[in-house]
Amino acid sequence: MTNVSSAADTSAGPVSTGPAVRVGGNPFRFFLRLRLGDIIAIAPFIVFALLFLLIPTLGLVVGAFQDPQGNFTLQNVMDLATPQIAASFWISIRVSVTSAVLGAAIGLAIALAIIRGKLPSGIRSAVMTFSGVASQFAGIPLSFAFLATLGRLGLVTVLLKFTGLDLYKSGFNLLSFWGLTITYLYFQIPLMILIIAPAIDGLKKEWGEAAATLGATNGQFWRYIGLPVLWPNLLGTLSLLFANAFGAIATAYALTGSSLNIVPILLYAQIRGDVLHNPGLGAALALGMIVITALANIVYLVIRTRAERWLK
Repeated sequence: MTNVSSAADTSAGPVSTGPAVRVGGNPFRFFLRLRLGDIIAIAPFIVFALLFLLIPTLGLVVGAFQDPQGNFTLQNVMDLATPQIAASFWISIRVSVTSAVLGAAIGLAIALAIIRGKLPSGIRSAVMTFSGVASQFAGIPLSFAFLATLGRLGLVTVLLKFTGLDLYKSGFNLLSFWGLTITYLYFQIPLMILIIAPAIDGLKKEWGEAAATLGATNGQFWRYIGLPVLWPNLLGTLSLLFANAFGAIATAYALTGSSLNIVPILLYAQIRGDVLHNPGLGAALALGMIVITALANIVYLVIRTRAERWLK
C-alpha cells in the first residue's frame, strides 16, 4: 500500500501550496506587453473617447461647481432641487419610462411575431432593415414628420375629421406629454426589436419540444420557460431605452419648443439662452443627466452580462 501511494503521489506531480495567482509584480505589465501594432490599432478609439467623452465630461463636472467668476460653489448643485428644475426632471423621467415600457412591449410583440411566428421569412429581413434605419431617425426630420402627420393640420388629423373624430377637440395635443411619448416610440420600438432579437434567437427549440413532450401548452412554455429566460434581457433593454429617451433633445426641442419643460430643453436654455443664461447651472443639469443615464446604462450592462449565459 505504501508503494502504491508513493507512486500515485509521484504521478500526480508536485502539489502547490501557494496561491494560484502571482502576488506582486508590475501592475502595468499588461500595458507594457502590448505590441506597437496593438497600440496603433486602439489609438483612434482612445483619442475619440478622450476628446468627445472623457474631457467634456470632466469639463461639465468642474463647471457644475463653479460660479460665473470661476470660484468653487455648491449653489449650482443645490439649485437642482428648485421646483422648476425638479419638475423638469420628473417630466423627463415620466416620458422616458413611459416610452421605454411601451416601446419594449410593442417591440417584443413584433420581434416574437417575425422570429417565432409563422410569418414569411422575408418579412423578418424587411423589419430588421427598417428597424436599423428607424432607430437612428430622430431630431428635426422626425419632428417634422409627426407635425405633418398628427399636427393640427396633419394628414391623419384632417382625415379623421372627415370621419367625425377631432383629435384636438378630444384632448389630444402633439405638443404635450403623450405627443412627445408617441414621437419617441418611433425610434424606441425599432431599437427594442434590434436588441431583443438575438435573445429570442437564443431560445433553443429543444426547450419547446421538451415542454410539449411533457404536455405543456404554448402559454405554459412562455410563462415558465420563455419569459423567465428573456426577463433579464427585457430588464436590461428597458434601462437602455430609458437612457435613450432621457438624453434626447433634438426631437423634443424641435417638436415642443418650450411648451414642455423637460431637462434637455431647460439645459439648452441655461447654456444658450439670452434670459436664462447660466453656464454653471447648465453644467449641473448636465451632470444630473449624466448620473441618471449612467445608472441606467450600468443596470443594462450588469443585467446583460448575467443574461448572456442563457444565449450560449
